[in-house]
Amino acid sequence: MAEIDTLLRTMVEKGGSDLHLMVGQPPKARISGSIIPIGSQPLNPAGMEALLKELVPERRWKDFLERGDLDFAHEIPGFARFRGNFLYNHWGQAAVFRQIPAKILSFEQLNLPEAIKKLCHLNEGLVVVTGPTGSGKSTTLAAMIDYINTNMSRHIITIEEPIEFVHPVKKSVIIHREVGEHTATFEAALKSAMRHDPDILLVGEMRELETIKLALSCASMGMLVFGTLHTNNAPKTVDRIINAFPADQQNQVRVMLAGCLAGIVAQLLCKKIPKGRVAVHEILLQHESLANTVRTGQIANIRQIIESGGTDGMILMDTSLMNRLKEGTIEPKEAYFKAANKALFAPLLKPGDLDAEVL
Repeated sequence: MAEIDTLLRTMVEKGGSDLHLMVGQPPKARISGSIIPIGSQPLNPAGMEALLKELVPERRWKDFLERGDLDFAHEIPGFARFRGNFLYNHWGQAAVFRQIPAKILSFEQLNLPEAIKKLCHLNEGLVVVTGPTGSGKSTTLAAMIDYINTNMSRHIITIEEPIEFVHPVKKSVIIHREVGEHTATFEAALKSAMRHDPDILLVGEMRELETIKLALSCASMGMLVFGTLHTNNAPKTVDRIINAFPADQQNQVRVMLAGCLAGIVAQLLCKKIPKGRVAVHEILLQHESLANTVRTGQIANIRQIIESGGTDGMILMDTSLMNRLKEGTIEPKEAYFKAANKALFAPLLKPGDLDAEVL
């Protein structure tokens, strides 16, 4: 058993989601949103290298030393699976491990809005699931793919770095491809996927310009493409896609995106009362005025589209926050700091909430 497995087990048993390792610091874990030490002894450079090196093959260790960064998956058989990242910082080598749930959770178990199921029934277009790191994007996407796998016969190709959720055989055919193991890059995998007759493509992260460009091309060719971005709401997601391209290409990209954008699900995790975390969502679905709004660059109007589509299941992030607040799931302070329109929540703050946060 790898030495680091003891720390990972401790983190999971304490209810943590992420393990943080850094030279000069004791091991720490994110538990209910806060970073808390789970060990007493600071890690030294030699100890850190020993912990990390035994987790990956020699070839991938050399990749890390050359590139200074490495993504991979690590599993403790019969216990849990983790997404790992090795990196270098000012103090030397470091690592972060995030637990991947052993079981793919359903829509009902995650309490996801029913409107998201509508996106699973689409035949083509681009669907983007967005949110900051650690907001549960991968878990939501896994539930969506599982819903499709359970109810429909589709050919699904996932491209990830690393593979997080491995889907069992149900109604669909699912091919998992890992960047760094089964293909050199996201771009190479996407180009290859175009020749594999897919109905659905899942792109683990649309980070690079070429990846975004190919994802848009696949969606425009009649495939249903699921991708992720690190944005907090629907308008910022559209802006992020368009602004990823050089200025002289952005008009063309707006036209392409207008023709294939099928939906956006923005997700945030809030501290739950009394403990744990709960998701809030902003949902944009297809609408008769969406294509023209994107094509003409009137991105600010997306908020009005969402507000007018409430009966179809669309919802603004601030509305979702207010709903959680009214049901007593989150504190007013939590809603205030996550909200776009903070003035909406400021009257609901308790005396000292902002002072406590500053301190």
